[in-house]
Amino acid sequence: MTPSMRQVVLCADDFGLTEGVSRGILDLARMGRLSATSAMTNRPWWPRLGSELDASGGRLGIGLHLTLTLGEPLGAMRRLAPGGVFPGLPEVMQAALLRRLPLDEIGAEIDRQLAAFETVRGQAPDFIDGHQHVHVLPGIRGRLLRALEERGWATRVWLRDPSDRLGAIARRRVAARKALTVRVLATGFGRTARDAGFAVNEGFSGFSLFDPMRDTAADFEAYFAALGPRPVVMCHPGHVDADLARLDPVVEPRAREQAYLASGAFPGMLQRRGAALASRP
Repeated sequence: MTPSMRQVVLCADDFGLTEGVSRGILDLARMGRLSATSAMTNRPWWPRLGSELDASGGRLGIGLHLTLTLGEPLGAMRRLAPGGVFPGLPEVMQAALLRRLPLDEIGAEIDRQLAAFETVRGQAPDFIDGHQHVHVLPGIRGRLLRALEERGWATRVWLRDPSDRLGAIARRRVAARKALTVRVLATGFGRTARDAGFAVNEGFSGFSLFDPMRDTAADFEAYFAALGPRPVVMCHPGHVDADLARLDPVVEPRAREQAYLASGAFPGMLQRRGAALASRP
């Protein structure tokens, strides 16, 4: 890597979601086509496959993908998940904006998911982000920062800020409405995290329409355009399996991202963009 190359964290979200998704991420990590992945520690595949991330040779940043909108919590949450299953994002977002979330329950679940990470990895996560960006929602962000501060992790863990500059979002022209919505929801998150002593990325892309008819290569070209000074690009690769089709509406786009990232076209794009993969921003 030459000094002039822009270092970019390319993070595969959703490790642990299913076996197929997890093994797809493992395949790409072994090829050196990813520099980070974030794990859903509430999913049964996390304890089964989390230790296999060591095969990346230490080149991979491994984080917690805080999950409050998919699957089952690791402990009882009688108000948020009375039936033992997390509600969907619309319900959680509405409750957050109306300040009606059971924050005591959420704080306890954050602790459980962090503990589940440590049980498998034997150490703190390198970073924290959230499934569907729930970690930046009002109330949740405060409980997350409190949990991390209580562990003394401010100098060890970096936090993902899923917002970006308006000009960068407009230039990419991919899922701009989604990117703008998350930018609004994340208002103040980066500043609050930095004030608490956490490192935070500057620049974020990878929002997808999850349309199987889109040109995946063209979308990745856009993701790596208009990068911020310490950028993160998220992605969602994976091998499709029956469990994925049951759990998540994003199926075929994962396979297309998997194929693109494993192809010779991806390193060619990085070279054209003057980008090199790094494990932290």
